[in-house]
Amino acid sequence: MGWYLLKLAVMLPLLALAIWGCLALARKMQARMGGGGDSVRAVKLVETTLLAPGIRLAVVEFRGKEILVGSTKQGLTRLAEAEQVQ
Repeated sequence: MGWYLLKLAVMLPLLALAIWGCLALARKMQARMGGGGDSVRAVKLVETTLLAPGIRLAVVEFRGKEILVGSTKQGLTRLAEAEQVQ
């Protein structure tokens, strides 16, 4: 029983350190790939709604217009377009 507790006392902090390292690396890579920061983007995802497994509706803002897009596993379809509401 003592050997088990010793292994547990060593492995738990190592596991916690590995998890923390993976999260820090993911944050760094996300910022590098353009997922974060204060950059100005041409396209902005406003809202998404899941209709069924594999089928989504999304509102995308592009050049002052909001575009309703349907998304399936086969591709994207533009459904409607409207001026951006202020």
